[in-house]
Amino acid sequence: MLGNNHTIVTEFLLLGFQNLHSFKILLFTVFLVTYIMTLSSNLLIIALVSTSHQLHSPMYVFLAHLSLSDILLTTVIVPNMLRLIWGEGGTMSVAGCISQFHFFGCSGATECFLLTVMSYDRYLAICQPLRYTTIMNFKLRLLLVIWSWLLGFAMTILLILPISQLQFCGPNVIDHFFCDFAPLLKHSCSDTSFLEIEIFVLTFPVSFLPFTFIIVTYVCIFLTILRIPSTTGRQKAFSTCSSHLTVVCTYYGTLITIYIVPSRGHTFNINKVLSLLYMVVTPFFNPIIYSLRNQDIKAALRRRFYHSTDF
Repeated sequence: MLGNNHTIVTEFLLLGFQNLHSFKILLFTVFLVTYIMTLSSNLLIIALVSTSHQLHSPMYVFLAHLSLSDILLTTVIVPNMLRLIWGEGGTMSVAGCISQFHFFGCSGATECFLLTVMSYDRYLAICQPLRYTTIMNFKLRLLLVIWSWLLGFAMTILLILPISQLQFCGPNVIDHFFCDFAPLLKHSCSDTSFLEIEIFVLTFPVSFLPFTFIIVTYVCIFLTILRIPSTTGRQKAFSTCSSHLTVVCTYYGTLITIYIVPSRGHTFNINKVLSLLYMVVTPFFNPIIYSLRNQDIKAALRRRFYHSTDF
């Protein structure tokens, strides 16, 4: 029992997108089609990397795991968001809310580490080309992938364990379309000071260090590209990392805007739009960016298409 007439909350009411009654069907359709296309395009990249010998290089292996992370991120958020749109709000149990945040955090942290690994791969390919195959061998590639996923899950578990011990009090209304960290703490009637310190500390290895590492590697990459004497050589070198750089800018741009830049003065609707960019738009555009700007993937797609039309 809690004092001060607090009511223990066993489920949350997520409002989703309010006051959009006349656009409900359009919004539902757009997000459903986007979700299906996101799943299809990311699964296509995973299938191409798995079956095409030309795409078995480290860069494409990391790309396949990035696509898997995007699938996890959107699947955790979008289906329930569609339910909220159709029902104009809906409830979710406390355990379900914490589980959603857990898998959302895992996929987000893993994506940060995978993007860091991919920047290291591009650094070796451009700045250390003669040593690339020696350094980025199968063992290192496997370790980098495994550690990216393990660290992503481990960092989130450090938050989930104390969150699962919290007690939540009314009112139970969350003006969002998913269970994020801030709303969970806001509705807790337990002491959350430790969690606030913990999330601040974990931000350093999960976001700040990877982002700093990516910036340093790309400074080295750009300096190396500028020293290439021919224009054709510079363009070819830059094309090998331009897709990754575009994805990094999109991903970290939305991430920093939502979670690092002070949100004072942001309305709930602005936060929802920014979250949509991070959880729906970015996973949707990632495979498009890589497929449109990568000759190897386009060649693998053509081979797969012509092979299928032979039957």
